[in-house]
Amino acid sequence: MKKIIGLLLVIVSFIQVSKAQDKVAFELYNQKGKLVKYKKMIKDLLDSDMVFFGEYHTNPISHWMQIEMANSFYKIKGEQLFFGAEMFENNNQLVLNEYLAGFYSEKKMLPEITQLWSNYKTDYKPLVEFAKKNKLRFIASNIPRRYASMINKKGIGALQLLSPEALVLISPDLEKYFDPTVKAYAEMASMMGDHVPPNMLNIQTAQASKDATMAHFSLKNFQKGDFYFHFNGSYHSNYSQGIIWWIHKIKPGLTIKSIATVTRTEWKKMTDEEKATIANYTIVVADNMTQTKR
Repeated sequence: MKKIIGLLLVIVSFIQVSKAQDKVAFELYNQKGKLVKYKKMIKDLLDSDMVFFGEYHTNPISHWMQIEMANSFYKIKGEQLFFGAEMFENNNQLVLNEYLAGFYSEKKMLPEITQLWSNYKTDYKPLVEFAKKNKLRFIASNIPRRYASMINKKGIGALQLLSPEALVLISPDLEKYFDPTVKAYAEMASMMGDHVPPNMLNIQTAQASKDATMAHFSLKNFQKGDFYFHFNGSYHSNYSQGIIWWIHKIKPGLTIKSIATVTRTEWKKMTDEEKATIANYTIVVADNMTQTKR
């Protein structure tokens, strides 16, 4: 009898462990919609000039994966590796450079960074500190949001109101190449349905000003032989749109690969074509994943 009870306890414990193992925080897929191993992904991504990581800004899996990938890339690329991020506006580049060089402490640096995201300490500080420790460059690639806001209100004509000092903080390619029919911007209007606002073109242009500026400063700081790892919201790089579209437009010929983040529910709703084109690799995260604070 005791043996039977003992056997039952073992079976129950096994079932409980099996159920616990079914609680998967994330899965990693390739463009064929097949599960892929982390090491294989890293090896493939290293065969490129630039990698764009499309994150969900408050998803902890995104941020954990970013620092893990940074470590993996650094082991192979060393000082050829450098970073860029949507989360830093380019007018903060000097302060960021001085902090990375060790000129002053984080306590003095943080108040000097304008428009610093509130989840910096939990989500982006590890990447900045990694760059500092290993003496790597970190590019503040985004447009100052005050200028994106001006474009949102006044349209492309807002550029005519700005000083030369301000214009150097915005992509010079915006006026030259902006096209509201490009997928990333056309979809912004189509998602509105019958409620497209009268200033829709301004909204699209403001979005493009972010993408174009991140592309501009990414290219400005890139030289042959570099390996660039950029962090941005998934929308800015999904389907080779946003930043990636601008880079190909401004400087064709670079090998660019990307990672997208989606929830498990979103992944299940996607077609095979969407799964194949959203990115080179997709991180599928649990729907009920806890979020960091922003």
